[in-house]
Amino acid sequence: MNKLLKPWRLVVFAIFFAGTLSVYAVALYKMQIYDPAREPSEASLLPSVTTRRTETIRAGRGDILDRNGEVLVTSRVSYDVVLSREAMRAAGGVNDTIRELIRLASDAGVTHNDTFPITQGAPYEYRHDMTSAQRQRLLGYIDYFDELNENISAAELIVWMKGHYGIPYTVGVAEARLIIGVRYELETRAITELRVFSQYVFAEDAPRELVLKISECAFPGVIVEDGFKREFTSQSAAHLLGYLGRLDSADYEKYKELGYPMDAVVGKSGAEAAFESYLHGTDGTRVIETGADGAIISETITRDPTPGANVYLGIDANVQRAAESALADKIAAINLERDEEERVTGGAVVVMNVKTGEPLALASYPSFDAKTRQGDEFNRATQGLYNPGSTFKMATALAGMRSGVISRWTKIEDLGQYTEHESYSPKCWLYATVGASHGMLDVVEALTVSCNYFFYKVGNDTMITPIANAARDFGFGSATGIEIAEAAGIIATPAYKREAFDEGWWDADTLLVSIGQGLNSFTPLQLANYTATIAGGGTLRELSLLHAVRTNDYSGKIYEHSPVVRSVIPEGDLIEILKEGMRGAVTAYNGTARNVFGNYKVPVAAKTGTVQTGSEFNNGIFVLYAPADDPEIAVSVVVEKGSSGAEIMEVARVVLDEYFKDSVGTALVGDGELIP
Repeated sequence: MNKLLKPWRLVVFAIFFAGTLSVYAVALYKMQIYDPAREPSEASLLPSVTTRRTETIRAGRGDILDRNGEVLVTSRVSYDVVLSREAMRAAGGVNDTIRELIRLASDAGVTHNDTFPITQGAPYEYRHDMTSAQRQRLLGYIDYFDELNENISAAELIVWMKGHYGIPYTVGVAEARLIIGVRYELETRAITELRVFSQYVFAEDAPRELVLKISECAFPGVIVEDGFKREFTSQSAAHLLGYLGRLDSADYEKYKELGYPMDAVVGKSGAEAAFESYLHGTDGTRVIETGADGAIISETITRDPTPGANVYLGIDANVQRAAESALADKIAAINLERDEEERVTGGAVVVMNVKTGEPLALASYPSFDAKTRQGDEFNRATQGLYNPGSTFKMATALAGMRSGVISRWTKIEDLGQYTEHESYSPKCWLYATVGASHGMLDVVEALTVSCNYFFYKVGNDTMITPIANAARDFGFGSATGIEIAEAAGIIATPAYKREAFDEGWWDADTLLVSIGQGLNSFTPLQLANYTATIAGGGTLRELSLLHAVRTNDYSGKIYEHSPVVRSVIPEGDLIEILKEGMRGAVTAYNGTARNVFGNYKVPVAAKTGTVQTGSEFNNGIFVLYAPADDPEIAVSVVVEKGSSGAEIMEVARVVLDEYFKDSVGTALVGDGELIP
């Protein structure tokens, strides 16, 4: 009688049984471990599971205020639509949920966040404006899947992803691409190698209409969270305040050690970037448990968020607005009289607190809208480089007196044209204009009338090295200490010319530098600091925008600015001579700034400057400090193609009117005259 189960049949049965168990084991494994290829409909066939996820609770960002407490930038509560991949997949119908969300957002006029770097219309191509962060995410995504490689075309990737996410071909091309974009956003946050991203915010600052509709639909895995939206309460100081943006790969190297996720929003420029560590705060976390249907079972806050601190800048918002308005008005008035190619292209105004080293205003023209980033983001106040023109003559005078070439009472006769070098014989501005000369002058008188001949002679006899050293002592050629982006400036020397242009140094170079032309290039901020250093008797201060920092509820002090002295020019007696010359430019009958400031209620010391640019119109440069007998503020004004320092002096007067508004009446203006 044959056996019912022969040995070989037992072996086959055992193998079949083991294989069946393996299939179920794999299914259970895929249910709990990452399985991006699983069709949404499979969710209903799997046993019920509990899913735990950790979410970020974003901390409120601190406010930015001026020195007097006027709020310039704040944050308001907003609503963000956040998607949870785990909860959506557990409930099933992911693509249908995404389709409906996109439709609702579109109807509400909301553009959802889509950083998938493939064009939204066929023929599909990788976006040419793809950022480094987007490229890194895409390569990480492609590398994760064995069937993909980095040489895959955009069209091929779209086809693969449609199949991967189970998007039927009945879905239109454009709609399929949008669904893929959202699936991509969710997936990159789930892939182990890319767990440096926070949760996916589908729509930021969603309008109430959209929030209500989403809440009514009760989509699984779709959550409306309280967020924060940055709001500018002032239309001025855009270059100074800056703006926010998501981290790029370069930023992430800096911020990852601080616990920032790769797609965190941080300050990208201006004060927002400079004081990120104060403003950002510390995000909190919560753990959420959901059932298989996506319903929340429990929510536990594991770390409370700590809001950012409030930052007070040293600027005075009223002075800032006055500076911007006066500069824009002056440029508009000039351009009204000129053809298109002759118009002013830009300018800047800097107002300094002489006693503390804090800028009270940093105005740059043209400006931009910090909300939309439309306009010119280049900050001419801190990054624009300009020849200083005749405003540099105080530095030349200091070098000459230090070297013993001249003293306070040394007289030099202005002969109109400087002829000591046959190869270059420049003329004084007065001689070139009306054929006259200034006659016999000492250094104070030369500064008063801005005599070029006098400074040609002093510069020639002093030579370039002492002049360059004096420029360094005034802070030119190096960073000021300001916390936002700035240019260091260029001090003209034989070494610099050789390195930059592979050319030797000529006597003509020294003569040009002596009157502020040639290779010297400084920022308006440096010109204001130079003027403040003279006003302060030779004390050069480190500059800082940061006035104070307080806790988010304003109850506690975190930081208070203390003036920092960078260096002191030891020849205080020589500095007083420079101040005497600047005061003469305002008070003397032939002073170059007399017609605007001669009768000003507050005593002013000033210096005009005109810079030849090779075009029909010269750059205008002007500096001043006030009150002359007890300096509080220093001002520099630069207007590209502004004709002359005399032409743009009125901009500085408007600034003084605002600063001294409690003590100044109407400034009297005398008859105009031809001045440099």
